[in-house]
Amino acid sequence: MHIVIAGGRGKIALLLAEAAARRGDTVDGLIRDPRHADEVLATGARPVVVDLESTTPAELAALVKGSDAVVFAAGAGPGSGVARKYSVDRDGSVLLADAAEAAGVRRFVQISSMGAGEPPAAGTDEVWAAYIDAKTQAENDLRRRDLDWTIVRPGRLVDTIGTGLVRLGAPPIGRGDIPRADVAATIAELLHTPATAGATLELVGGDTPFADAIAAAIS
Repeated sequence: MHIVIAGGRGKIALLLAEAAARRGDTVDGLIRDPRHADEVLATGARPVVVDLESTTPAELAALVKGSDAVVFAAGAGPGSGVARKYSVDRDGSVLLADAAEAAGVRRFVQISSMGAGEPPAAGTDEVWAAYIDAKTQAENDLRRRDLDWTIVRPGRLVDTIGTGLVRLGAPPIGRGDIPRADVAATIAELLHTPATAGATLELVGGDTPFADAIAAAIS
């Protein structure tokens, strides 16, 4: 499988590229800054330089054309303000979906966030509220499209070693932490599980191997 990951320098994206490469998949990691190319190369993926905040759907479609799947793993990241939550976390996903449709790439996995789909709690920090709203709008945009989409909402992300054990299912499944490595491993499996198309899945640490958790989620 040929996979294109938007936000290719992100922590989950780099782990996903490694996991996919171990499976024998070919991976392109889309990055904004060419100085980060070596980080992508080290995973076994091919770095492709493109700025999601300035490119056009046609330009991005040319980059994803011929691939089997795209993954939206981009995010404005810590320290960014309200405006970039929308320009990256929402508009970047919309742009990638436009490009996938134009290029005829049907499989689309979107990394969202637990809490999306619900109004932020009263008193929530304005940047976090914007992040959740941007993710919610990105999800809603993707659901209306004729793509084989899967939305994944991880819980609180941690950098501990992956366990391979998760809890996965339709929302709500309850809050919890999850290592980024386990998010990546689960998505690598989901990409090869077409029966998850049309599903919104929440993901936290648990006690079930991720392949079994995916099988249970679609049974």
